[in-house]
Amino acid sequence: MTLDIATFDNRTGPSSFFKAIGHPFVAARVRAFLDDLGRAGPVTVYDPVGQARDLFALFPPRDWVPQAFFIQRLEDIGANLLGLPARPVSEIGGTPTANVLLCDFDAGRMADDIAHLLPAGAGLVTLDGVRLPEEFLSNRDRYLDPRNFATNFALFRDGEGLWTRLTTANYWAGYGAALPALWFCLFDGEGRELARWRDDLGTAPRTIVVDSRAVRERFALPAFAGSLFLHAVGIAGHDAIKYALDVGSEDGVSSTHDANAYPADLYGGLPAPAAGERVILWLQNAHPTPIPARAVGLSPMGTADIQPIPRAVLGFGTAAIEVGALLPDLPWPRQVEIHAGRHLVRPRYEVLRRRLRAIAHVNVERTDLSPDTGLAERGDAIGQGPLIVAPILPIAGWRTAVLPTPMATMPRTLSLRIRVRAPDGRVAAERPLGPLSRDHAVVVAADELLGPDVSEGYGHVEVGYDFGLEPRVDGWLHALFRYQRRDGDGLADTSFGAHLFNLPVTFRGEPQSYQGRPPGLSTRLFLRLADDLGDTICHLIYPASGAWRPVSATALTLWDAAGQEVARRDVQIAQNGSLRWSVRATFSTVERDRARGGYIVVRDRTCRLFGYHGLEPPSGHGSLDHMFGF
Repeated sequence: MTLDIATFDNRTGPSSFFKAIGHPFVAARVRAFLDDLGRAGPVTVYDPVGQARDLFALFPPRDWVPQAFFIQRLEDIGANLLGLPARPVSEIGGTPTANVLLCDFDAGRMADDIAHLLPAGAGLVTLDGVRLPEEFLSNRDRYLDPRNFATNFALFRDGEGLWTRLTTANYWAGYGAALPALWFCLFDGEGRELARWRDDLGTAPRTIVVDSRAVRERFALPAFAGSLFLHAVGIAGHDAIKYALDVGSEDGVSSTHDANAYPADLYGGLPAPAAGERVILWLQNAHPTPIPARAVGLSPMGTADIQPIPRAVLGFGTAAIEVGALLPDLPWPRQVEIHAGRHLVRPRYEVLRRRLRAIAHVNVERTDLSPDTGLAERGDAIGQGPLIVAPILPIAGWRTAVLPTPMATMPRTLSLRIRVRAPDGRVAAERPLGPLSRDHAVVVAADELLGPDVSEGYGHVEVGYDFGLEPRVDGWLHALFRYQRRDGDGLADTSFGAHLFNLPVTFRGEPQSYQGRPPGLSTRLFLRLADDLGDTICHLIYPASGAWRPVSATALTLWDAAGQEVARRDVQIAQNGSLRWSVRATFSTVERDRARGGYIVVRDRTCRLFGYHGLEPPSGHGSLDHMFGF
């Protein structure tokens, strides 16, 4: 039961309309607006830019139906709305009606264009009456500008021994934002609003910390397990909200990061539980409309055996689903596909094993890709091609497992090659892997491939395509990386997709750039500090699809909570190598005290690095996840 809305299109980009009508600040007003419209008499819909479908998917008319449906583009003839065929707006005058609903914002010009065509006595209404207030807008000249709807969700809990901390920085200040702010709205598991507040960020790149314990105390709240909705306003440069998310208890801490703010049809990379484990999938309804029972389901990856989730999830509600209860005969390292139907932002999951808790996220599964030979035919120009890179943690204390995950609907097999590299970039081991079927259960112990001859005791793993075995690929390669302490007192999952790294040429927007046009050949990564939770560890990797600079020129800059620079260290990383370092070993006690509550920026103008961060607390288990760039 897919929700029939437009969210994100890889050709045309993001849609803001579903966010505009489903925003927590206006959703109740949109519902009341449509109810009042229906009570006023017959309604005719004019949909000049194709948004009425989204409106009525999120807010189905109650006790009324449109009596006619008109469009502007003749190419849209053949479309329908709630069973009504599309007709050209030139015919609208022959339809007696009480009101014409022009389904758009900033609709003044379009309203003027058709005013003389309207049936006699008909009123004309637009969606401009349910706009957000002006103080929410970054671009007041174009309401549906994506910068006006820089929103996101965080899984947010407090109680039963758990707390949550969201950390980010005012990176919009670096792009010239004059009056940026964050607007928050907290929902419990039933979708009831618990609190809302605004944080004016100022003009300095300061730290932003939202701790569930402080929120609970500030608003005198009971225990909750729900969603924190964020909206960045008055921004510049980036229309995405990125953050690190820590979930803590007396047994340790686990980390993940921001959700993908555009709900998708399918998600992959959800691990099945191993023996003695529970895997909890968190469903966060991204809309004010309830998710009906059985509208979302799970299936073993590579099969059509979808098991519907029997419970409904209320608007903006959150539900915890036991994967093993729904798919009882599916063991690790099998994988699960989430049939989300555009109801959910990128879901989080938790692996629970005795006292250990590992939180991570699944990834969007692309429905618009098909394998072709485009990548393989580029030959030397793209070198090794797209790469996924991840740390191999110190092998004396950790096991590192690699599980490739299918992330597009078309490919039936994956033919891959895994390389393990020492910190200086040399290849310690290489192994072909494939062809793997979509339902494969092949996991690689990367720490065993590193071998004892690597004196540093750590390194990193690369996962790429084996073009010699299979030249037809979709370019959307992903993998899940699982880290387990050998003494049984640590567990972490993280996952990511492949990119072309450090090439002067581009192919389909790669090497990706966070700001400006590709190729992305520089680095700006955010590393949050959490001195109260333990030492912050960082593992930086310098991947190169082809030949690039022999060493990086990387600056590690320490900032305080107010956004002032405290200290800097310069390091070098070999091409195809990595560097594992800790904040306490890199910066002095005096420097760290001055920067308490701050963060670190990893900056390199010569190459694109990929980074992972972790916490090593004095007691309990720690965390690992990849960093975000801005």
